[in-house]
Amino acid sequence: MQIESIDHLVLTVQDIARTCVFYERVLGMQTVTFGDGRKALRFGSQKINLHEVGKEFEPKALKPVAGSADLCFLTPLPLDQVIEHFRACAVPIIEGPVRRTGATGTLLSVYIRDLDGNLIEVANAIA
Repeated sequence: MQIESIDHLVLTVQDIARTCVFYERVLGMQTVTFGDGRKALRFGSQKINLHEVGKEFEPKALKPVAGSADLCFLTPLPLDQVIEHFRACAVPIIEGPVRRTGATGTLLSVYIRDLDGNLIEVANAIA
């Protein structure tokens, strides 16, 4: 067995439409529709499929709960621009900038929360 990357993950949310607006406006993702009207957030070569609480698609996580995710996204934008954008969007910064250890090296990160309370880390990879 050899895993090389993540294709997509699923995020359980209270309100899919509001989630799409937040992720488009604050994180620059693109909402896409697939299958029988399902929604996902596309960025780079990945996507986040969205499930609404109580209306999850099968198969699903054993205990899907909104607000339980902790996600890290990499950006090429300098963090000062990211912070300025979050402030312009009236999204409070929970922590940062702080150094963290990512999958392939050191990150400089800031943290926010989405509308469901999921922790969102936005980071620059640093040499």
